[in-house]
Amino acid sequence: MHKNSLANPGGLLVTLAAFVIVVAGMKAAAPLLVPFLLALFIAILIASPFSALQRLGLPAGPALVMVLITLIGMIFLLGTLVGDSLQNFSSAFPGYQTRLREITSGLLARLDDHGVHVSSQLVADYLDPGKAMKMVAGILSGMGGMLTNGFLIMITVIFVMLEAASFPDKWRMASDNAESSLERFNAMTAKINSYMGIKLLTSLATGVAIIIWLVILGVDYPFLWGLLAFLLNFIPTIGSIIAAVPAVTLALVQLGLGSALLTAAGYLLVNIVIGTFLEPRFMGRGLGLSTLVVFLSLVLWGWVLGPVGMLLSVPLTMALKIALDANEETRWIAVMLGPRVVVVPQPGDEHAAT
Repeated sequence: MHKNSLANPGGLLVTLAAFVIVVAGMKAAAPLLVPFLLALFIAILIASPFSALQRLGLPAGPALVMVLITLIGMIFLLGTLVGDSLQNFSSAFPGYQTRLREITSGLLARLDDHGVHVSSQLVADYLDPGKAMKMVAGILSGMGGMLTNGFLIMITVIFVMLEAASFPDKWRMASDNAESSLERFNAMTAKINSYMGIKLLTSLATGVAIIIWLVILGVDYPFLWGLLAFLLNFIPTIGSIIAAVPAVTLALVQLGLGSALLTAAGYLLVNIVIGTFLEPRFMGRGLGLSTLVVFLSLVLWGWVLGPVGMLLSVPLTMALKIALDANEETRWIAVMLGPRVVVVPQPGDEHAAT
């Protein structure tokens, strides 16, 4: 940790002020930043198959075209499968909401008969599942707005991939300490690429498992809820909870309490198996971020960049931590963002940290 930085309150205040200004600028420029950041992370994600095709002897141009065609085809297939479901659900939503209010009123009446008095206004303000469904609809609308920039994002991905090949040579000509900074940059992209790749596969497994379970139970729009589970699995801590609420609520309205409990149990089982056992096994030592920082980054990036910021909160914070760790003046901030450090006494040095 850089003790001089901590011992200089004036410097710390300047750093915090600069951070606030940068965040405010990013929020103001969010309509421009979101497509660029999304394109950048898509480029990082497809870098591995792109490099694999080149190692097989395919030239860079055809390899890039093949990867992009595959990506666009997957997005088109996904949109085709989910588009009708989203439109039908939006049309049927008022009816579901009315039925949900009837169920809630009936439950409150039963509680009142047993001497448990609960204010209907309190339920409407704090325990209304319909609000969660509205929030999910807002997230899906945000994703739809993001897809309207699809052409711009794809063009940016192409330019990023084409520029990536010449970037190291340009940086060596522009910087006196190029090798060291390139090594850190490669380490950062490799770590983010590994995280995004593993998260993509586990999120895909989550979505497929949810679709199969909802089809078995007979819940309406299983592909829509599977897509939602896939997308929100990228959001740490609360993503899987938000994804479960609309499907469980719809199961309650459509099929009754028993099916709603089975739906919730399915979501819980899938997230325990994948989120608790599989993801930590493949991610090894973890993200290099503390649990509190992961949650705060979710709130911060979601506020600055909207739904896309929530999806990219972890890789953005990982990139920020690695960048801060590269500078002696800001290394202490990177340490504070990291996980808990276990300190054990060592022979000759009682304060050595492991």
